[in-house]
Amino acid sequence: MSAAAGEGRSGLGRRLAVAAVALATARVITGAAIALFFNPAWVSFAQARADAAAFTGWSAEQVDAVTRDIVLEVWLGPGTFVQEVAGEPVFDERERAHMADVRSVTLSFYALVTAALAVLLLAGVASRGSPWFRRAVALGARALAVGTIAAGLAFLVFFDTAFTLFHKLFFAEGTWTFDPATDRLVQLFPYQFWTETSVAIAVVGLALAGGAWAVARRLARPRPAPAAQVAAAAPDGA
Repeated sequence: MSAAAGEGRSGLGRRLAVAAVALATARVITGAAIALFFNPAWVSFAQARADAAAFTGWSAEQVDAVTRDIVLEVWLGPGTFVQEVAGEPVFDERERAHMADVRSVTLSFYALVTAALAVLLLAGVASRGSPWFRRAVALGARALAVGTIAAGLAFLVFFDTAFTLFHKLFFAEGTWTFDPATDRLVQLFPYQFWTETSVAIAVVGLALAGGAWAVARRLARPRPAPAAQVAAAAPDGA
């Protein structure tokens, strides 16, 4: 093999490594931003702001209790979603099926996030934190920041369209549309809940991406040689 061919393959390998690290960085930051809001504490807060109790006709305590069980079941299973309030089922069959789909999508996404985190850890160890690794992290964080701004603007201006497109991408047609007048799922998680949660995720995701970009970019800069090394390298009489 010629030296040029070897260098070409080495360059291709490095570019692929940079792309893998950048993509993994964006995925891990996205996963972290979503996880900060996909928990009972935030859901309870956002539901209170959206007055979910008024939509359901339940007390705030009942809404909190059933929502905590729903969120934890998404993460921990079993995925049947047979919660009850005052002895009555919360969800009908269609709603339970949709929540099972939500759980499947969530777990699949976080399996990818876990794999991305493993990529970052392995690449960081293998590269010993070399400048190319840090530049790749900065690249992924910067790309995510730009994407978050674009997606955030789209959700702000065209929330209904963006929300519909998201569901069409991840859920089968006809399985995710519900009537706010009769279906508990959209009463528990009303329109305001989703708009405010989307904005919160976008803001935190942008902050995390911007912070990661700034730190990784700074760490990737060449470090000045220590004064003792500079003096030793200087020619006699300099």
